[in-house]
Amino acid sequence: MRVVSLVPSLTEAVARTVPGALVGATDWCTHPAGLDVVRVGGTKNPKTDRILSLAPDLVIANEEENRAPDLDALRAAGAEVLVTEVRTVPQAFTELDRTLTACGAPSRPRWLDEAEGAWTDPPASERRATAVVPIWRRPWMVLGRDTFAGDVLARLGVDHLYAAHSERYPRIPVDELRAARPDVVVLPDEPYRFTADDGPEAFPGLPCALVDGRYLTWYGPSLAEAPRVLAAALRAALR
Repeated sequence: MRVVSLVPSLTEAVARTVPGALVGATDWCTHPAGLDVVRVGGTKNPKTDRILSLAPDLVIANEEENRAPDLDALRAAGAEVLVTEVRTVPQAFTELDRTLTACGAPSRPRWLDEAEGAWTDPPASERRATAVVPIWRRPWMVLGRDTFAGDVLARLGVDHLYAAHSERYPRIPVDELRAARPDVVVLPDEPYRFTADDGPEAFPGLPCALVDGRYLTWYGPSLAEAPRVLAAALRAALR
């Protein structure tokens, strides 16, 4: 089985579960460290010629992270493309199981069972809290409706204030975000790399939780540790 992955989460999952199956991955596929495969460009601008030159048996993608025209071009050239849809935590486990099976996994991996177990009764704050979750600035964009990261936070007792917005990633002026007075501002380090010096200063007087985006937005082996890591960061900010 020769697999090209266009999704960092799936790259990590396949590399850990079916060693040797991956022959190509995006420039953004940073896990596992030291992954030695051909790099095929970004998630939004993959080099289709390079992908096809690898003669993959399967290209794995995601309906949100990858663009339909790129996937259509791969299919038109004869490549088999599996596209996942992950907008909730339970859906992540279903899609991971489906993808790993398609990539040749002989059985469901232990890490996937452990990750699902970790989300059976995740640690949650004593009282439900509200949040805004910026994912970009210049312009400011936040989590809106129907997102995986939003479901992750909701299961940890944090409801983001734009969950009912008509858009999935709406552009909201920062003064409006401040005026919403959330209990906490959650600042991940991807896709925009928020840091202690870049992000919190825009929300004076509001608690900010800087979180590892891999735990908030990735669906793969990191799911096993995500409840504990994210809950700790949220608790620290909400004290």
